[in-house]
Amino acid sequence: MALKLMTFLLLLSIINFKLQAQASWTLEECVAYALENNLEIKDFEYISQAENENYRQSIRNLLPRLDASTGYTINYGRSTDPFTNDVVTNEFFSNGYSLNSSIDLFQGFLKMNAIKTSRFIYEASLQESLQQKYLLAFRVMRAFYDVRYFEELMVVSKGQVGVSQANYDLVKRQIELGLKAGADLYESESLLLSDKLVLTQSQNKLELAKLQLMQAMNLEERENFSIAKKSENQDLDWVFHTIHTDSIYRQAESFLPMLKAQGYRVDAARKQVAVSRSALYPSLSMYANIGTGYFQTTRDSMGNTIEFRNQIRDNTYRSIGLSLNIPISRGWAGRSGVKQSKIALRRTENNFKIQKQQVYNDIQELVVENRALQKEYAQSLQKLKAQELAFLIAQRKYEKGLVSILELTSAKNLFTAAQNENLEVGLSLEVNNSTIDFYRGVSLFNIQ
Repeated sequence: MALKLMTFLLLLSIINFKLQAQASWTLEECVAYALENNLEIKDFEYISQAENENYRQSIRNLLPRLDASTGYTINYGRSTDPFTNDVVTNEFFSNGYSLNSSIDLFQGFLKMNAIKTSRFIYEASLQESLQQKYLLAFRVMRAFYDVRYFEELMVVSKGQVGVSQANYDLVKRQIELGLKAGADLYESESLLLSDKLVLTQSQNKLELAKLQLMQAMNLEERENFSIAKKSENQDLDWVFHTIHTDSIYRQAESFLPMLKAQGYRVDAARKQVAVSRSALYPSLSMYANIGTGYFQTTRDSMGNTIEFRNQIRDNTYRSIGLSLNIPISRGWAGRSGVKQSKIALRRTENNFKIQKQQVYNDIQELVVENRALQKEYAQSLQKLKAQELAFLIAQRKYEKGLVSILELTSAKNLFTAAQNENLEVGLSLEVNNSTIDFYRGVSLFNIQ
């Protein structure tokens, strides 16, 4: 019985360990889950599928058209015999069958240009879908780092609560020994309660940040949701390097999905001009049809209606021909269509330039921000070390009764502010470097 109980407890602990491991999400896992479950991404994928079908259909439009038709007609009163064209007044019926086919031989290369247009639009939709995936990944990344920031901020707050609690206990013992007045205990207690309030506020902000991350991932709320801890050996020394806007932009221009998508849009608009021009050219098509029919009024020499089978065989007709259409005047609609498509092309090219300019400006801002954050981070490290040393000295002096609780509080607040500042600048620099790496073509996430 004891062996079974031990086995059960061991299995339970293993299951609990697995559940805890599954509850801890890395940044890559958060991004992968978001890409799989985001509804906006699915909508862009549906758009790409629709554009792909348009492209495939534009190719199928080269095939000949084939139609079959049949009809059954009953005539009443005065009418014309469809077989003899004689005027008759009696009621009769007729039945016809036909098969028609046609193919365009020349339309000013309309269909070929339409195929290229739809292909460029399809390629653009694929790049736009990829761009949305990158944007989602960056939203998740920022939300992820927000959670990490508030987690580390909570660690700082807990440390401050621990220090305040130790000081409170120290003052309480000193009062019991008659070394301090009772008023010092109230001051220590007030400081302790203030730090506990800051810790509670940090916990609330952390929960909100977790909620925003889960919303970005489209993850249903789960208990004990947490992100993977920061690696102990992870350092920011590697971020101190020289970067240049122009070199980063050249790298981004070669692969950035939004720029490639707009480039395809320009190519599609250019082909659309050729499609519009096709309306100015003559068009040539070939057609062929075959048909037959059954007429109740068709009779033999004895006055009997000829059988259906015989009529279908004898009434068969065939035709083949060419049709040439030459546009002469359509209210200048063709010329106007060409002008409109040229204007659309110029607008698309201008939008392409605007997007390039915007990307360059974004990279330029990232580079300037990176240089500023590097300086701030280096200074914040020095400030943090100085404030930590000042706080430790003030703490020792306070324990020996050389400084008041107010002086200790001031030193502790300065140390806490330095910790928060260093934490915020460090995470901002990490996000900035990740964004710059993206523009440099470094694969941050497994996105396809």
